[in-house]
Amino acid sequence: MSKFSTGLLVLTSPLHILPLRIFPVLSSAAQVVDQTLYVHLHPGLNLGGGSPPRPIFFPPVADLSSLISRLYSNAADVCAHLDLRVLLANVCTQPASSSGRGTGCPFPTPQPLSHTPDVVLTDFPMHDPGHSPLVAQCLQRYASHCYVCSPGLTSVLLHQQLEDLQKGVEVVEHEAEPLETFSDVVVGGTFDRLHGAHKTLLTTACLLANRRLLTGVCDQDMLKRKVLKELIEPYPVRVQRLWEFLQDTKPSLEIEVVPLHDPLGSSVVDSELQCIVVSEETRKGGEAINKRRVENGLPSLIICEIQLLKDFHHTEKEEEKISSSNLRSRLLGSLFTPPKCKSRLPAVPYIIGLTGGSGSGKTSVAKRLEALGAVHIDADRLVHETYRPGAAAYQRVLEEFGSDILNEDKTINRRTLGRQVFGNKGRLKALTDIVWPEVELLVKDRIHQAREERKQVCVIDAAVLLDAGWTDMVHEVWVTILTEEEAVLRITKRDGLSREEVVRRLQSQGSSARQVEHANVVLCTQWEPEVTQKQVLKAWNLLHNRILHRTKVNTLS
Repeated sequence: MSKFSTGLLVLTSPLHILPLRIFPVLSSAAQVVDQTLYVHLHPGLNLGGGSPPRPIFFPPVADLSSLISRLYSNAADVCAHLDLRVLLANVCTQPASSSGRGTGCPFPTPQPLSHTPDVVLTDFPMHDPGHSPLVAQCLQRYASHCYVCSPGLTSVLLHQQLEDLQKGVEVVEHEAEPLETFSDVVVGGTFDRLHGAHKTLLTTACLLANRRLLTGVCDQDMLKRKVLKELIEPYPVRVQRLWEFLQDTKPSLEIEVVPLHDPLGSSVVDSELQCIVVSEETRKGGEAINKRRVENGLPSLIICEIQLLKDFHHTEKEEEKISSSNLRSRLLGSLFTPPKCKSRLPAVPYIIGLTGGSGSGKTSVAKRLEALGAVHIDADRLVHETYRPGAAAYQRVLEEFGSDILNEDKTINRRTLGRQVFGNKGRLKALTDIVWPEVELLVKDRIHQAREERKQVCVIDAAVLLDAGWTDMVHEVWVTILTEEEAVLRITKRDGLSREEVVRRLQSQGSSARQVEHANVVLCTQWEPEVTQKQVLKAWNLLHNRILHRTKVNTLS
């Protein structure tokens, strides 16, 4: 069956039976949909009756809360590539006429979704295959009554895939336990690359909230200790995706998103809040908020705790739970940002510009790439060449900075020269204006030599790649990153400098976050050498796939 971009899955089974069906239903849906899958719940919906079915409200119950967690947990296992979203527009404690719901219909008009469904699927059990066309037509009308769907909406009945599961399942009477809900609910987190655990937290918060959902999003100082913080999505991007998800999930809520600059945020002063939703590991944060609220003369919040979701695909080096840090670590060595087309550059050799802060392991990565077959062009060594007596830049540097920078053998003492320019932007620019153009000429000469030798890949190892404007020479930019703590340890050990000197040096360089903004591939040398090697091999293999694809496209065109 052909794949559809966005699907709407209408689940009709009773809530207490659905947990048995989620795994095969999602497995079947994943064969039809390849990007976004919305889940609409209507327990007991009859798609095979005579009169057209209409959406109805149903109350929030404990079964629904556990089902939400089960849906996102199973989705992370069987269809992790899908953006799953459980919709709650038809879940309501008591329909209110003031919100336009006095008719008892949750959809006075079809609800627009962030992604328009082009296929609707259902688990509705088929007892007579001959009724399939009628059920399919009924399903399409039902879906279009609830949501704005594609004009060419297709329907898919999953009953055939679920027939075996139906056998032996006894439907018993089940009394649903009501779920306590609240007017105003608060939740907080980093919400980097929304994943199943985030969605469980947020959807549960939407389920519990009747009027307003206050959502705090970590920013600035709250991100400093995060693993691979340089790869965290920018705050506006995270907020935009959060808004989109919450609007899809429960559009009737008043959504308020605020930045979190400290662990407590506005939750300790907002008198209208009644409940906070936390995970197992952030419960202490909820308790700290309640302690401060009491100190501020406000009532404590009801704490609703959700369980962590297991990451079924984690490696030995990753956390067992679903987490953003796992997702960020998996970006290492992958294509972080697609490279721009630079048709004016010769296709061969394919040129990688490798940069990174001092101590970040840039040169060790370059040597690993060299061992795999790349030509290593060390820009720092080429700077040495420009400083040699008789070189093009030598006399100009002496004229600018004086003979005091010379050693006894008339070579330039780089450390003495460095003291003149360190912390002085004007003097540093005077030096780089002399040296960088000469280094660029040497780099281009090495690239030309590699082309003559029919080499496929060149790596320009250059700390100043971005500042010097050399990105025009490369097809892709690769960046190595490292925590400041580890960089300080490495540089003090390597160069014999004091901690204070190293910190000043690192602070004078461009931030790794700025470098990552320009990166097509990001690597981190924080861990054991074999971990770095795996990243490099991954990046190398994916690079060759891109080069091969580019060659095929050029051949066809």
